[in-house]
Amino acid sequence: VLASLNHPNIGAIYGLEDGPAGDDGRSRALILELVEGETLEDRLVRGPLTLHDALTVATQVAGALQVAHEKNIVHRDLKPANIKITPAGVVKVLDFGLAKMTSDHVPGKETARSTRDGFIVGTVAYMSPEQARGRDVDMRSDIWAFGCVLYEMLVGHSAFAGATATDTLAAIIEREPDWSTLPQSTSLSIRRLLKRCLQKEPRSRFHAIADARLDLEEALTETLDPSPEV
Repeated sequence: VLASLNHPNIGAIYGLEDGPAGDDGRSRALILELVEGETLEDRLVRGPLTLHDALTVATQVAGALQVAHEKNIVHRDLKPANIKITPAGVVKVLDFGLAKMTSDHVPGKETARSTRDGFIVGTVAYMSPEQARGRDVDMRSDIWAFGCVLYEMLVGHSAFAGATATDTLAAIIEREPDWSTLPQSTSLSIRRLLKRCLQKEPRSRFHAIADARLDLEEALTETLDPSPEV
């Protein structure tokens, strides 16, 4: 199923091979595309991206998620370390190792559960509130993580950062990001987009990443041609 995600912004999976027997009696390995360049996490060590660069990366990430979601695949671990930027500026979403097939792509319907009830899967700082609680997740959890990544590209630090994993989970569930840290150049439309991605209640978020992608493409065009319409 993951190998069917043929898209220029998704790291390709070429095969699944059986290897020498491991502790569980067998060992399997994915054959993945070698993607040159640095991860977004590495890039963020040097500070936030410009508004134009952040929107460029975000638009490509949204396109990759849209393709996955159309195939009923939820990534569940979207974060800067799983996003790579090639020397040519092409963005690749990597590591669908925690991805899950959903029962239906329609928001609000039941999805495939984690390994067991209450089992938390993912990276703490980018988990949605429902994911942090160990509940069922669907595409809207990826949309939350996408909002976290875009916020971090613009600000230079995580939207929900605590001294410990427990503190971070509490911030995700109980608190809002510090919206005042967004650059002054951040347009009202991008601020609205971020807030719609980072709604605590899943039903209040974008229902499809495609909607966010369209807003990003429009905002990106505005950064190239900021002159008002007449």
